[in-house]
Amino acid sequence: MSDTIEEKIKNYRTAPFDARFPNTNQTRNCFQNYLDFHRCNKALSAKDQDVAPCDWYQRVYKSLCPMSWVARWDEQIENGSFPGKI
Repeated sequence: MSDTIEEKIKNYRTAPFDARFPNTNQTRNCFQNYLDFHRCNKALSAKDQDVAPCDWYQRVYKSLCPMSWVARWDEQIENGSFPGKI
């Protein structure tokens, strides 16, 4: 199974269609993938497992989100004022 995940990450070009976000505005998709990446990292790190599957979420949010948003969210996480539940 990890071979297929690694293969998908290797062949990654841009964010694929996500049925949860069918509209043109991808703001919510961006934010959700950012949350999913951090939740995945947190969950797998707590279990002392490899966090490589989380790279998918990171690649998706990096292709969808403006880097200024990501920088602001990273800063908010560090300060403890991030509005999302991670």
